[in-house]
Amino acid sequence: MAIEIKAPTFPESVADGTVATWHKKPGEAVKRDELIVDIETDKVVIEVLAEADGVLAEIIKNEGDTVLSNELLGKLTEGGAAAPAAAAAPAQAAAPATAAGDDAILSPAARKLAEENGIDPNSIAGTGKGGRVTKEDVVAAVEAKKNAPAAAAKPAAAAAAAPVVATGDRTEKRVPMTRLRAKIAERLVEAQSSMAMLTTFNEVDMTEVMALRSKYKDLFEKSHNGVRLGFMSFFVKAATEALKRFPAVNASIDGNDIVYHGYADIGVAVSSDRGLVVPVLRNAEQMSLAEIESGIATFGKKAKDGKLSIEEMTGGTFTITNGGTFGSMMSTPIVNPPQAAILGMHNIIQRPMAINGQVVIRPMMYLALSYDHRLIDGKEAVTFLVTIKNLLEDPARLLLEI
Repeated sequence: MAIEIKAPTFPESVADGTVATWHKKPGEAVKRDELIVDIETDKVVIEVLAEADGVLAEIIKNEGDTVLSNELLGKLTEGGAAAPAAAAAPAQAAAPATAAGDDAILSPAARKLAEENGIDPNSIAGTGKGGRVTKEDVVAAVEAKKNAPAAAAKPAAAAAAAPVVATGDRTEKRVPMTRLRAKIAERLVEAQSSMAMLTTFNEVDMTEVMALRSKYKDLFEKSHNGVRLGFMSFFVKAATEALKRFPAVNASIDGNDIVYHGYADIGVAVSSDRGLVVPVLRNAEQMSLAEIESGIATFGKKAKDGKLSIEEMTGGTFTITNGGTFGSMMSTPIVNPPQAAILGMHNIIQRPMAINGQVVIRPMMYLALSYDHRLIDGKEAVTFLVTIKNLLEDPARLLLEI
């Protein structure tokens, strides 16, 4: 019985996808719920799993092809037997070494090197005593194979990006931009061209937050089943409190309308191997510090493993990004449309500060708020950022909501 392998149903925000990787070849056996193919979209990589045990009969959409929702990718034969090609391959690979004869014709070192590089020893002219194929002969054959004309290469290999050697050690490599990276570039350019975007700066004394974290981090972790207390949860809580007081910062523009959101869905920028992704903490204003930290930790692990879903990265009314984890001291973050603002955190630096007429050393962090001036006035943006500063410098205000 043939089973059709189809692309998943993409949400409205995703028009199409690209076949990223086939994990099985035609004729190979697959098990139920085993990963067959990855589909890369603008936001995430979606895994397509086998619906039943069987054999991959046919691949219709090759790697690099664009696919739409529910489009046919390939076919699976349910309960079929795997092709014997895989079993025959080792025997074929062993044949050249057997055909080459004993050690009098091919030395063990030469035989091993030939097998590792897929060289048929019978095609090598031996220069050793009695026509013996030496290791040096195999090395020369390997070099000749590497320098063979490109036309002899497989079509798939020709499509792959290979380094182009110029002179000496100067190399270049051309690789196609991933859909995620291309989408990030598109949205960044769109934000800068369609918004009246400004950035305001301030600095926050992290003394109280750091002292609170240092005092309670062990007890916090023990009380919340291993969830670690970080700085991000304090910033999320401070942001949600400030958003209540300044609803325009939590709003968005839809055509000629302003949409005010009665909830705070906070996007937390997370770096992954594929690029920057922004999963969303839903109703963050109702979450505890432990719930925020747990959510962020889960997002970080999913981003690393490429397991974030489209739903987890859709929406968001306000974003926080932390360039300080990479050592950034100052930046101007770009607003993530259709949101109206984004908060940028930076690294903590011990700096001399004037406190009550005395010069003291304090752990200081620069904060940056980029905002859409079409929706948010300068006074509102500055006051919003000062509110976050005041809440963080006196964390008790977060509990008292003052």
